[in-house]
Amino acid sequence: MVRLLLADDQALIRRALAVMLELEEDFQVVASVARGDEVVAAALAHHPDIALLDIDMPGIDGLAAAAVLAQEVPECRSLILTTFGRPGYLRRAMESGAYGFVVKDAPPEQLAEAIRRVVSGERVVDPALAAATLASGVSPLTGRERDVLVAARAGATVADIAARLFLSEGTVRNYLSSAIAKTGTRNRAEAVRTADERGWL
Repeated sequence: MVRLLLADDQALIRRALAVMLELEEDFQVVASVARGDEVVAAALAHHPDIALLDIDMPGIDGLAAAAVLAQEVPECRSLILTTFGRPGYLRRAMESGAYGFVVKDAPPEQLAEAIRRVVSGERVVDPALAAATLASGVSPLTGRERDVLVAARAGATVADIAARLFLSEGTVRNYLSSAIAKTGTRNRAEAVRTADERGWL
């Protein structure tokens, strides 16, 4: 029996996934959480074989949760299941230690097959997304440039970003200018949008 942990901030999606997956004779959903920062505790408590992680969750995102899970509970393998099939996300998922990356609009039998393949030790990646990732190349942003753009997402001021990241306002402006140049955009709003679309954030 393959023991599954589901992590998605949308209750309806979690319930639908649980019902669908438990139709498979060899699957059992043993835990379900709504936040990325609840994943490790649930894995330690319920001993799942596979954690299906959404990317966009409160607390920490699914990619960060996969990285922590790989360190803290290595016997539980992560499979990223997301609406966002962006090339940069796939690269970050693999770097975080995830074993697979499947988009939510994949057919149910494809998800079931992906879970079984991950249990057997394979890595599973949507082929179209893998090709797009190879074509898109590596993110040009440094870690700090990425942090600044993430902080700028909600329209935060330079002062807000500086306070949040413990940087000077001048340093924040420098990182923003560099990120704008690297994304080939005209302002930080465009830089955020472009980096987001490419999965670099």
